[in-house]
Amino acid sequence: MNMNLAKRTTLIKESPTFKVLSKANVLKKAGKNVIVLAAGEPDFNTPKHICNAAIEAINQGKTKYTQVAGTIELRQAISDKFKRENNLSYTIDEIIVSSGGKHSIYNVLQAIVDEGDEVVIPAPYWVSYPDMVLLAGGRPIIVECGIKNSFKITPNQIKKAITDKTKAIFLNSPSNPTGMIYSENELIGIAEILKNNPNIFIISDDLYEHLLFEEKSFKNILNVAPNLLNQTIIINGVSKAYAMTGWRIGYAACKNKVLIKAMENLQSQSTSNPCSISQYAAMAALNSGTSCVAPMLKEFIKRHNYVVERLNKINGIKCLRAQGAFYAFFDCTEAIENLYHSKIIAAPNDIEFTNYLLDCYLVAGVAGSAFGLNNFMRISFATSMDELSDGLDRIEKALIK
Repeated sequence: MNMNLAKRTTLIKESPTFKVLSKANVLKKAGKNVIVLAAGEPDFNTPKHICNAAIEAINQGKTKYTQVAGTIELRQAISDKFKRENNLSYTIDEIIVSSGGKHSIYNVLQAIVDEGDEVVIPAPYWVSYPDMVLLAGGRPIIVECGIKNSFKITPNQIKKAITDKTKAIFLNSPSNPTGMIYSENELIGIAEILKNNPNIFIISDDLYEHLLFEEKSFKNILNVAPNLLNQTIIINGVSKAYAMTGWRIGYAACKNKVLIKAMENLQSQSTSNPCSISQYAAMAALNSGTSCVAPMLKEFIKRHNYVVERLNKINGIKCLRAQGAFYAFFDCTEAIENLYHSKIIAAPNDIEFTNYLLDCYLVAGVAGSAFGLNNFMRISFATSMDELSDGLDRIEKALIK
């Protein structure tokens, strides 16, 4: 029987992050001592008060279907959070809760992108942005933002990328994979371009907003340009700040209630409501503020400083200091060329480089090309100092040759 799959399945690839993790897990099961620096999740346990809220919800029988868009109580907690932490005002019917931030972004793109629409994506980007645009029938417009620009898109680059087919643009700050943050002045410059294009949606991915390395308040584009309120979609969730990756709760907020309703309709025909127990846990997280995040952030800052210092001492590697999140995204161009000319790797690219580190030195990272920038590599420092020290020792040893 000839079973032809839908063409859309040929447009996308397996998530590069999960592909690396899968290979690392195979090696681990074979008894290999693999240092995994590829995972984008905190290594801390979910705070106890959040877990206790979930247990209480189970004991109270709150295990039934909820509203598709999330419980009224959780959406109110999100609304309160926006007002308290971001000085933004959203009613509960301008908010939808989904099964993770990834699901929220997927729903947004399915709701706004038609066949042939273009979505501007600054590179480096989170690995799933382009493939989700393709699944919606759109065309990802990748704009390379190199190390000289601190990996951030400029107003002039946006202006050049916009066409009459542009439907949306992504802004991710702090960034995955770079940890870079758009300053207020940079956001103002971007806003000046986008305010003249009111039909372009701005997808503001704020998942890492609480993981800032400097003592200053988080700012997204709406905080500097409230006139963009009607065309901006805020994406956020509890996964990163509250160490709740497996709970799968993300949310989107937008003043365009028609869009939120369209997303709700899409969700009603796919996953229905997010996990009820996870919703009660998320409500406890948001209502309790961010005091439980502080100890984790302190440790991330310590690890960041250590990792960047170590990387910049390794032959052939250049790493900028990040401003948030928990990743180091570093230039391996010289290291790759050295390995290639020494005939240690078969081709001068970051895929060969990361495979070499994993196969020969049992260190798992993610190639920069997965994020849209060749000859770079991303490692996560959301793991213990012992693991980081061992992993960096191995990378250093691999490049001495």
